[in-house]
Amino acid sequence: MNQDQLKQLVGRAALDYVPAGEILGVGTGSTVDCFIDALAASGVAIPGAVSSSERSTQRLVKHGIKVLEATEVTRLAVYIDGADEIDGRGFMVKGGGAALTREKIVADLADQFICIADESKLVQTLGKFPLPVEIIPMAAAQLARRFARLGGEAKLRVGVVTDNGGHILDVTGLSITDPLAFEAEVSQWPGVVTVGVFARHKASVCLLGGADGVKTLKF
Repeated sequence: MNQDQLKQLVGRAALDYVPAGEILGVGTGSTVDCFIDALAASGVAIPGAVSSSERSTQRLVKHGIKVLEATEVTRLAVYIDGADEIDGRGFMVKGGGAALTREKIVADLADQFICIADESKLVQTLGKFPLPVEIIPMAAAQLARRFARLGGEAKLRVGVVTDNGGHILDVTGLSITDPLAFEAEVSQWPGVVTVGVFARHKASVCLLGGADGVKTLKF
């Protein structure tokens, strides 16, 4: 199977984790697009979804699924989203689609994070994928210098403005061996809105698509 077929496979597999009658948290990205399409076709009855991006909101609305604001709910049973990288402990790098801040907000409401990904996203150590960091624009140069002191090279993602009006730095050259400590440290740097390490909000379950079907990893 090619990568698109693997995304469709895990998108359908995620339906087993959708609690009927409960509001669902929905992430962003091409794998999540496959999940939304599968959800719409499944007939599973949910009262609505909290979306992490304008992109996902548009797709949900197109399928007739009601979209609620995060301010309208106090908890979600499940948040379903993809990842750019995930390690063997359920820690992730996210933000390739520039929606990391809203993704982390919605994930914080959820009891469980269900990650859907193809097997190429499973890594031993986070950092090979360029780490997305949403920033306040005026801090770009000083944040690049901070990452350089950690051995990373930060480049502004040209032409990208997030749904929140922020900019994205993509940082290469990192090896993130302690995701919890790294997330806590970088999150405190002035000018950082959100760092794309999801350690505090790690996956509870990962549905990993491969040539042999869907493998379920639990953390």
